[in-house]
Order: sequence, then C-alpha cells, then structure tokens
Amino acid sequence: MNDPFVYSYVIGGAIFLIGLLFAARQGFIGLRGRGLVRLIACCGVIGYFASIQGWLQYAPMNETPAQPYTGGADHILDKKEGEMRGTALDYGIMVGYFVMILLVGTWFGRKKQTTKDFFFGGQRFSWWLISFSLVATTVGSYSFVKYSNMGFKYGLSSSQTYMNDWIWFPLLAFGWLPILYFSRVTTVPEYFERRFNAKVRFAATVCILIYLVGYVGVNLFTMGKVLNALLGWPIPVSALLIALISMTYVTAGGQTSVIMTDLLQGVMLLVTGCVILFLGVDYVGGFGVFWDNLPRGHRQAFANFNEDPKFPSVGIFWQDGIANTAMLYFLNQGIIMRFLAARSLRESRKAALVTVVGLMSVAAVVVAAGGWVAAALVNHGDLPEGIKSDQAFYIATDLLSRPGVFGLVLAALTAALMSTVDTLITAVAALTVNDVYKRHLRPEATDAQMLRVARVASVGVALIGVILVPVFMGFDSIYAAHGAFTASVTPPLVVTLLLSVFWRRFTAKAALMTLIGGLLAMALSIAFPHVITPFAHGVPIPLGEDGSEASGMKVYKFMRAFYGITVCLGIGVMVTLFTKPESKERQRGLVWGTVSDALRRYKGSPGTEHGSVRSKALPVVVKETPSERRGEGQLPVVTLSEDVRKRLGASLGDLLYISDSRWWLGGLRSAHVIVGDAPSDEAEDAIGLHRDVYDSVVTSHRAGLKILVEKLY
Repeated sequence: MNDPFVYSYVIGGAIFLIGLLFAARQGFIGLRGRGLVRLIACCGVIGYFASIQGWLQYAPMNETPAQPYTGGADHILDKKEGEMRGTALDYGIMVGYFVMILLVGTWFGRKKQTTKDFFFGGQRFSWWLISFSLVATTVGSYSFVKYSNMGFKYGLSSSQTYMNDWIWFPLLAFGWLPILYFSRVTTVPEYFERRFNAKVRFAATVCILIYLVGYVGVNLFTMGKVLNALLGWPIPVSALLIALISMTYVTAGGQTSVIMTDLLQGVMLLVTGCVILFLGVDYVGGFGVFWDNLPRGHRQAFANFNEDPKFPSVGIFWQDGIANTAMLYFLNQGIIMRFLAARSLRESRKAALVTVVGLMSVAAVVVAAGGWVAAALVNHGDLPEGIKSDQAFYIATDLLSRPGVFGLVLAALTAALMSTVDTLITAVAALTVNDVYKRHLRPEATDAQMLRVARVASVGVALIGVILVPVFMGFDSIYAAHGAFTASVTPPLVVTLLLSVFWRRFTAKAALMTLIGGLLAMALSIAFPHVITPFAHGVPIPLGEDGSEASGMKVYKFMRAFYGITVCLGIGVMVTLFTKPESKERQRGLVWGTVSDALRRYKGSPGTEHGSVRSKALPVVVKETPSERRGEGQLPVVTLSEDVRKRLGASLGDLLYISDSRWWLGGLRSAHVIVGDAPSDEAEDAIGLHRDVYDSVVTSHRAGLKILVEKLY
C-alpha cells in the first residue's frame, strides 16, 4: 500500500469510522432527526477532503514547460541575507499594527478579576469568534515560513498537514468535547486526576509543560529568524521584543484579550495570504497561467510515499496528521481553553466543524501560497532556478509587493507569531496555577492569589521561551526543528488521553506506565535511532553534508511518531490487561457514554442535550444579597417572571445563557445562569439578576432594554 492517498484514507478512514461508531452508540448520530443531520455533516467532512485530494492526486492536468530566467528580479536577488527590505511606509504599517494589538488586547482585558475570566473568558463566546481564534492559534509564524519552504519544494502536498484534521472530527466533536465541556476541567492534567489519580496528573503535567514551553521557544525562534531575514535584527533581540509585546496584553486580560486580538490576527492572516496569492497570479497573467506553471508534481495532494526522508508522505501522515493533530485538538491547553470559552457545547461543535472544514482549508492555501507562487515564478521565467527554498517566500513577496503591501506581510507574520505565542502563554499559566501552585504549593489559594500567579507565570514562560531560542538555533531549519520536537513529545500524551476517554477498561497504572514508558521509549529512539527502522515504512536514513548517516533527532524525525504511537499503545494495552479496572463511579462523566453524568454535575440537575429555546426578557437587579451558585460550574442563580418561564419552558435548575441582544458582540456581554424561583414582585417579561451578573451583561447606556435568554440542555 505505497499509494499515499490510499494509505491516508484507509488508516485515517478507520479512525474516522471508529469515531462515528462511538457517536452512534451514544445517540449523537443516527438515521433520523438531528442524528441524521449530524451523520450527513460527518460524511460531508470526509467527502469534502477526499474529493479535493483525490482530484489533485489523480486528475489529468496541463503543464507548461519551464522557461529560462528572463530578468526583472535582479534588484531583489542581489540583496544580501539580513539586509533590510521595504520602505518607511511598510515599517510604519508594522509598528502601527503592534500598537493596535496592544490597545485591543489591554482594552478587552479590563476588569478580569477571576481565574475563570482569565483562562476561559467567562465561557460565553460565539462559534465564529472561537473559530477565527482557533485558526489564528494553529497558524503560527512558523507556518508561513516553513510551509512556504515546503510549498516551494513540494507544491500543494505542503497542505497535507492542514488537510488531515478530518480524521479526528467525530472523536473530537462527539467524544471529547462533550466530556471536556461539561466536566469543566481547567486543565488536561486535572482530567487525568479525576479519571485516575494524582500520580497520573503529575506525570501528564510534566509532559504537557515540556510540550508547551518548547513550543513557545520554537515560535519565538521562528519570529527571530523572520525579522532577521527581513530587517536584519538579531534573532534573540527580535524574539525578546515579540515576547514582551505578547505577554503585556496576555497578563492584562488573559483569555478574553487573546480571543479578541486573535480575531483581528486571524483576519489579518487570511487576508494577507490571499493577497500574496492574488499578486502572484496577477503577476504571471492569470490563474490559468499560474496553475499550468506549477509542475504536475507540485499539484499533487501527496508527495512521495517514502523515498525522500525530508518530506515523506507516510511520515507526515503519522507525525502531523495523527500525532500532532490529535495533540493539538485533544491536549493542547491553548486549544482546549478556546473550546471551553464557547457559550455552549453546540457552539463549541460549530467552531470545530467550521475550523476543520472551512477555515483550515483556507489556512492551508494561505500559509503555503508564498512557496507556490515562487515555484510558478521560477517555471514562468520570472525567477531563476536554484534560489534557496528557505528564501523563496521572502524573494517572491519582495518581488510582488508594492509600498505598503510588504508592511502588510510583516504585520501578518507578526500576527501569526503572536496569535500562537499568546495562546501558549495562557496555556502554561493555566497549568502552572492549577496543576502546580494550587495542587502542590497552596491548595487553599484564593482566586485573587491564583490570578496573580497566573500573571507571573505568563511573564515567566515568555522569558523562558526567549532563553530557549539559542537551543533551536542549532537546527538546520524551522521545519526540521518543529517536526523533530513534536514527533518526540506527542505520542505518549496522545495515546494516554485517547485510551482514557474511549476505553473504559484502561487503568491508572496503565496510564502512568504509558506516559513514563513512552517518554523513555522516545528518548531511546533519539539515542539509538535504528530502533525505529522496523517502523519506518522504508523511509531511508538521511545523510549529512559529509555523506555519513545523520544521528539523534534528525534520523526518522517523522517516523518517530509512528514508532512512539505503536510502542505506547503496546504498553497501555498490556498493562491494562494485567491490572484491575477502575470503578464505574470514578468513570462517570469522564469516559464516552457518560456525558449525561457530566451534564448533571455541571448544571446541578439532570438534563439532556437538545435544541435550545430563546426568548427576550427585561433584566432587573434583585435585592443585594449574596448570589447563590450551583453545580460544578458554580453558576449564579436567577429568577424569572412567570411569562418568561412559560415561553422558555424553564423549570427550577435549568441552565440559561443570557446575553446582550447584539449578535455581533459574539458573547462579550453574557453569562451562564441557573433558574431559581420565580419573583413575585417583578414586572412581566423580567429576569432577576444579582448585581455582579447584571453588570457583566448590561451596559449603562442599554439599561431598560431587553436581553436574550436561551435555555440550554
């Protein structure tokens, strides 16, 4: 099975089918009603990607023969590496963008007084805000640089990473998200303690912190290289500057600041990538000319199966499509906090669907467009053969840019970096506060104390990331550093989490041994890379510049993921079969098939996932008494007038989402509440709120206007 398309859809399709079976057994999908709609949506996901990638891989296409270089780009090619590019207008745009992000981040981060607000933005945002924020997070500055590099060398197959997210959609949407959302775990390690014990939580905390802190270093290293190549600034200085800007607004407002700035940055990323592609197409004379000037191999969805160790499709499938994508959506604390910030599970699922199918498809084009354009320009004779792939993005952009457009590109690269770094900073802060400080140092810490520690941790991780930059400077390229790092740390975490959620028999001892044994196995593969050879699918060992075999992390840096997943699965299954199962009571609400238990704990009363009911009501402030809170989510209790209660079909203990009626706010003025007793002395169409809840939803100039009230679950 050496056809990369067939291989990906057989293995990936099997995982997708398993997800559908889990969803069907829980009643999320079926052959009628909402279940049928969800089933059609899932089939549409896999059909969408299969049709695009199948057409690219096999369809007959015209191809224009390569033309010799005709000149016109010498003024670009003659610039020395590190020489400043652009005009004063370009730099003005970049500086203006920096200032705007600082203002937006600090403005929306005002009045964040609790860790719930700091980490989850109050759990109130609409799906479209979450989606753009997710794309801005997943598309880092390293994405532009590394995928343009791969796009120049390998063409559209560089999009393989972003076009493999479909594999995990059913397991994510109908398996992990319901458990994650209703259990209200603050961090993934907290989930492991609830599911198993404190030892597993500690091991998971160490593994995830290594992953996140290393990711911060990779991103800061990338931005340092970008600014060094474009502006001539030293890499460590550039990294420090970006770190200072990011941690300024993150420490001010946490998740709300991150989500709102990432909305702007997500738009900036998508627009700029499209502008680069449009300018390249226009430069060569239209899309047809551009498309025909991409060599046929550059238009395939998958590159070689296993021939090239620098970019084998089978290796990319396991490292990026399986291990790294699962890590991103299931365990990356920054992504998880995005899903938890949605106002409801339904909104969270919408965000996942739109991100996986729509925005990530666009992102696949955006991040690699610079490399595709450069390849077409070479074939068209506008650029000479032999330009370095790691310089192709800069050369093509500089050639195509007018004054001001280059500044837009600089701002986009900065946006990509900061939109990833700010998420990672808040993620590390969340783990530090909840899994280290409160768990081991001060269990009785107040919310104010935890908020202070969160802000200190945000500053600390940014500075540690800067310190790690010289370490990553030792790698040959950003792509090599990123691939080697993720393949080495993700398999133990991914396997442990998936078995914990989807295999009820999985035990605490098996989870602990999978994490510890998996890390030892990954370390062994770095010290003795030949242990991966039986798992390498025929991918050869790369050779160094002197012709000798490479060593360490550079050997099988992609296939190491398959080796790690296989070994960790073996450890997890074997230890589970020889250890005592966990009690069913401990599993309630934390494994597939027990979502109703998680929902009951969250809202403090039984409930079911079904369509919501909406109405409007006039908010009034109830007597100044301490607000009662219920459920695992510690939600405030409100009162409803009888007519509002009847329109909603609401009863005591029901969960409501209340918000400003302006949809375009995306949930900025909103809250989750629990229905209490109906007031006897309030006007009709009224909802009684305590002062703190009232102030979070109603602005002073909208007093007296009705708000939206939605009954959930």
